Amino acid sequence: MPRKIDIVLINPGDRRQIYQELSTLHSAIEPPFLIASMASFLRNNSYNVEIIDANALGITPEETAAMVNAISPLLAAVIVYGSQPSASTQTMGIAGAICRAIRTLTPVKIAIGGLHPSALPERTLKEEAVDFVIDGEGPVTLKLLIEALTSGTQRYSDVPGLWYYEDGAMRSTPRPQLLKNIDEQFPAGAWDLLPMDKYRAHNWHCFDNIEDRSPYAAIYTSLGCPYSCVFCCINAPFGKPALRYRDPAAVLAEIMLLRKKYGVKNIKIIDELFIYNEDHYMKILEPLINEGLGLNFWAYARIDSIKEKDLVKMKQAGINWLALGIESASGTVRDGVKKRIKTEKIKDVIRAIQDADIRVIGNYIFGLPDDTIGTMEETLQLAVDLNCEFSNFYCAMAYPGSKLYEIAIGEGWQLPDKWCDYSQHSYAAQPLPTKHCTAKEVLAFRDDAFHRYFEGTGYLNMIEEKFGTNVRGHITQMTKTRLKRKLLDAM
Repeated sequence: MPRKIDIVLINPGDRRQIYQELSTLHSAIEPPFLIASMASFLRNNSYNVEIIDANALGITPEETAAMVNAISPLLAAVIVYGSQPSASTQTMGIAGAICRAIRTLTPVKIAIGGLHPSALPERTLKEEAVDFVIDGEGPVTLKLLIEALTSGTQRYSDVPGLWYYEDGAMRSTPRPQLLKNIDEQFPAGAWDLLPMDKYRAHNWHCFDNIEDRSPYAAIYTSLGCPYSCVFCCINAPFGKPALRYRDPAAVLAEIMLLRKKYGVKNIKIIDELFIYNEDHYMKILEPLINEGLGLNFWAYARIDSIKEKDLVKMKQAGINWLALGIESASGTVRDGVKKRIKTEKIKDVIRAIQDADIRVIGNYIFGLPDDTIGTMEETLQLAVDLNCEFSNFYCAMAYPGSKLYEIAIGEGWQLPDKWCDYSQHSYAAQPLPTKHCTAKEVLAFRDDAFHRYFEGTGYLNMIEEKFGTNVRGHITQMTKTRLKRKLLDAM
């Protein structure tokens, strides 16, 4: 008789609610690397693990709960990480629904963890149908929690990073100490537990072959970020700004496994800042140059972290896209959120990247605290002038775990009514107001800016020249979808 499953790790998601009509064609379906890595860690510690990727499978909370019931684990852990600052909180609505369904349909103990629960552990325990909240990174807490559930002698108070109720009172324990060497705690993912046929890359990631978006993988080579941008919550599970690295040899081995066993060419490097420590990233990229694997990577960088002498080797290794946080054209607005870069530097670095035949995703935020209609227009014009191969336009949101969230609470600014409304693309999205603009003005500007940029002749001509008429047609089809917005319905 097979041994009972100790834990099932659940990746929640509701693509339709988060992306509206864009979910069917343009958005990526990303494998949950941290969940896969946690599964490996727990298996390495002799626990039996399963993963339910409810997001990739497109199943309801009730269907997810039915799968949990069939598996009958000791513990079900819903992990609400997300691979960018906005991706955790916006998923909490569906995560909560999954927890409620499991509570209703099964006798299984329930834990919830990830970025958002770590940012608001007390509130999460009060509001969600869970027995435990995991506060912090997760793997060590989950391991010791399983031990406590199975031993019958170990107390919950011995488990670090745990929130729970005992004798009707809320209890919590301090987070476990952050490990500098993260290879044991975050090993290569348990890819065999994931539905690898369900994942697809972003549309722009595959502009060179728009019909070849699957298979797809996403991996971390480091955790955290050394910076403290006011709008970012990425360090909430870690408690401080810092970067910790996986062994480059282990990363290389995982990339080779993905390519040779699962046929993956399209890979996202999830690190908040992959292009930062030259000694780290070049130890990963240089060995790939001679492998001839035909890889198609994208990764994050900062304007001030790019070393132009490395760009040719990056391209040779398969780095075809770099995502840069430009945020605003206004130095005053950028300084206000501790993003201190010069506009001329932005232009010079982007041209150098493109000269190396690496494409650029420019990331822009409308509605930062010092923004006016004028500064937002300057930001849009900067985006048009830079004419990056793709651009993301965001509204400023006060994500739990960010300093901006603390400011918004202190100032009494209106925040979204539901966690899913923190999604940039949702119907009821509720961005922040600025010192000079209402939330409605910010959202209206952002949505208009998206269409002005992607419908612009200069952009479309550049896309056709670089990628062909097929991709131009894809972009034209994308812009036919205009997001429905509750906040703008009265305009």
